[in-house]
Amino acid sequence: MAQAKTLNEIAERIMQLDNAVILTHQYPDGDTVGSAFALCFAMRRLNKHANVIINGKLDRKFDFLKKNYKDEDFDYSSVISVDIASVPLMGDLAEEFGGKVDVSIDHHATNTHFAALSYVNAKAAANAENIMELIKILGVAIDKDIANAVYTGICTDTGCFKFSNVTSDTMRAAAELIDLGADSAEINRVMFDLKSMARIRLERAVLESLSIYGGGKIAVINTTLEMEKETGVGDTDMDGIASIPRQIEGVVIGITIKEKENGVFRISIRTLGDHDASRIAAKFGGGGHKAAAGCRLTGGIDSVKKQIVDEALAELDRVGKRE
Repeated sequence: MAQAKTLNEIAERIMQLDNAVILTHQYPDGDTVGSAFALCFAMRRLNKHANVIINGKLDRKFDFLKKNYKDEDFDYSSVISVDIASVPLMGDLAEEFGGKVDVSIDHHATNTHFAALSYVNAKAAANAENIMELIKILGVAIDKDIANAVYTGICTDTGCFKFSNVTSDTMRAAAELIDLGADSAEINRVMFDLKSMARIRLERAVLESLSIYGGGKIAVINTTLEMEKETGVGDTDMDGIASIPRQIEGVVIGITIKEKENGVFRISIRTLGDHDASRIAAKFGGGGHKAAAGCRLTGGIDSVKKQIVDEALAELDRVGKRE
């Protein structure tokens, strides 16, 4: 498996591909979806056949990205993945596409380089930044559709430009996208301000589940299938829940435990300072970034919580020894 040092190498390979499917990761978020649609629109501008394959249910708030998108009818002969760090993150798509990825474009330092040709730029706050630069290299003019898709990826993976991953390059890219027609104000409103009544009910239940450890430095919340049923939420209302624990004053490690099915839990970890979320997640086969990472655990809720809290406490100790 080859690793591309520059996006120019990726661009050269893209120009050789046609009849491409572009894969998003499971539980699709704004960055993987925005990256996929932006690249798809760009490839179509180059008169190539390309479709996006959404890995799971697409949150209705992303419907505007599909306004001028329709699936094309062709048999795929090439596969591109965006914002996917490893084959397991393909979820249900892994069986068909896991060993067939021609090009991977990502920004996760934990990328396993599973594709025939991979480009990983961990300095990019969002993978959409990589996609924007790639589109420029391909010589495609960024129109409104592409600008909205890229902006969505950037704003969602930076928490509306609040996270520590934001760089001056991130801000310059966003400013350029606004100049190119991105509906920044509306996208920010839809992504961060709108909440359903079901979401409000869930937030109340989630706060009641809050537990504090490590002298106030670790906060843990959880959602269960029963909570989702009682509040009436679906996956479309779950985005942003993982940010709640880290909003508490004094908390440096925020953990969200989400029951996906009986006995299977998705763990989201958010950290501040020198505390490394990816190091905690890696202990359980997961990964991500220093400030945001995830993994999956199985068992009972008490057992799962103890495992992840014990590792978070160990991370506190590791950082404490360095201070």
